[in-house]
Amino acid sequence: MAKAAGVSLFYVQRVWHSHGLQPHCIRTFKLSNDPAFAAKVRDIVGLYVDPPAHAVVLSIDEKSQIQALDRTQLGLPLKKGRVGTMTHDYKRHGTTTLFAALDVLDGEVVGRCMQRHRHQEFIRFLNTVAKTVPASKAMHVILDNYAAHKHPKVIAWLARHLRVTFHFTPTSASWLNAVEGFFAALTKRRLRRGTFLGVVDLQAAINRYLAEHNLDPTPFRWKADPDTIIAAAARGHQTLDSIH
Repeated sequence: MAKAAGVSLFYVQRVWHSHGLQPHCIRTFKLSNDPAFAAKVRDIVGLYVDPPAHAVVLSIDEKSQIQALDRTQLGLPLKKGRVGTMTHDYKRHGTTTLFAALDVLDGEVVGRCMQRHRHQEFIRFLNTVAKTVPASKAMHVILDNYAAHKHPKVIAWLARHLRVTFHFTPTSASWLNAVEGFFAALTKRRLRRGTFLGVVDLQAAINRYLAEHNLDPTPFRWKADPDTIIAAAARGHQTLDSIH
């Protein structure tokens, strides 16, 4: 730009800075096109903020294709003046999928590793979770729109378990699902820097993390105003419509 405008590089930088422009940066986004976006946001946020009496609110999802990565060489440990190191390349020893259910009220997580994430595995996990909830309590389950969650056999399972109610997040809005925060913490604190010799080693590490998390769980607290979220989404759609 400096060359094309016939000015100095520093002048261009000052202009960008004065106008708050950062052309070297980009941020990804995705607006939901769900026609029931507002209603679903209010429904799910309502479960977080004011959960029904005599009920358990569970945020359920899968973290699929977790890789058992083994680095090709040993890294160097952290020390004064040097960060920890690891090789950029790796050996992959297979993958696993973690099914997890976060209890919004007390922060505990029920998790189970499986090799695949089809509707069959999802139903098995639902049965596992249902056994942990007292029979006298209703179950409100928050889910995204993954096809396995809406499979006919899952719907049939739901019809047989009348105390369970599904609440689906709007399309392209899985960030509304509280368990995503747990997955992010798992990745950051245990998986990203981990070295795993195989799938069994990886699953053992995940199970240890789950056990440690449940020793001192933290209840989930939702703070964002649903009206603010809905208004922001509406402004985003207006901006896109004005461009096109």
